[in-house]
Order: sequence, then structure tokens, then C-alpha cells
Amino acid sequence: MKNLQILGICGSLRRQSYNRSGLLAAAENMPSHMRMVEGSLRGIPVYDGDVEEQGIPAEVLRLAEEIRCADALLIASPEYNFSISGTLKNAIDWLSRTTPQPFKNKPVALLSVTPGPVGGARQQYELRKVLGCLEAIVLPRPEIFIGLCAQRFDADGRLVDETTRGLLGGQMHALNEWITQVTPRDR
Repeated sequence: MKNLQILGICGSLRRQSYNRSGLLAAAENMPSHMRMVEGSLRGIPVYDGDVEEQGIPAEVLRLAEEIRCADALLIASPEYNFSISGTLKNAIDWLSRTTPQPFKNKPVALLSVTPGPVGGARQQYELRKVLGCLEAIVLPRPEIFIGLCAQRFDADGRLVDETTRGLLGGQMHALNEWITQVTPRDR
């Protein structure tokens, strides 16, 4: 089996983000031939057509190339006001302006970690719509919504809930199969 590189993107910039902890826990539960590297949304300016006319910012171009080079994306993002975090949506808007557009035909898995009981389900459904518009191929199941996160992670951000760890492992194995199903063989 080919080694697979997964680009992990956190929709929160907070250093101690539970979503970043979720990404790291997912990486720990990937099959041995998968490896996650973290992408960053830090430094991406608010989208502005006037700025775009002067050229796509270097941070956007860097992230677009990282996405293009990855075998798949794993996005972990909080839910803000029943929707996608502004940081993540802004980055997607910028990335959609690059050529070639990096989300097209890219396998993607989603997870969300929130302090509330719903676990970020609403933002994931919104994110699925946006990624679908960009022709990303989002893993349909299993959906991972980690609610009540303070009970599942310790003070250092390590996942301590074995049930959640098992669910993440299941999603990472499903992502592995998804990549195989949807990626052209000549890639």
C-alpha cells in the first residue's frame, strides 16, 4: 500500500484549540501507512478583491500547494454561531481563487470538537455544502462530532476518552478506503 500524506487543517487559530487536539488524536489513530502534516490558516488576510488584484497572498499560495500535494484533507473545526468558523471560511474563499483550484477531486474527512453537546454538526453540514461547491469529495461516513469535549480531553489536550479514540480510528480507516475509491489510479 502506498504511503499517504494527509493535510490536517484546524479551523481555529487558538493555540490550545480542542479541534487541533482532535486532529492530533486522529493522526495517532491513522493506519500505519498514513501520515498527517499540519497546514496553517495563520497569516491569511481577510478576503479582499482589491488585494487579490495585486496578487494572491503568499500564505494562500503556500496552503493551496500543500492541499494539491496531499492525498487527502482532514479538517477539524469548531462551530461558531451555528456555522463555519470565519477563519476557515475566509481561507476557503481565498483558496478557491487560486489556479488550479486545490479542492477539486480532493478526498476530505471532517471532524469537529465543541464544548456543547451537539459537537459541531451544524458547521459540518454547512462546510459540506461549501466543499461540494468546490468539487471536493467529502467522506460521507462516519461523521465525527465530539461534543462535551472537556470530558474527553485532559488539561494538556490529549484525548483520554477511549470510545472517542475508537471512533476517530474508524474514521481514519474509512478515509483510507475513501482515498482508494475516489483517487484516480494514475495519480
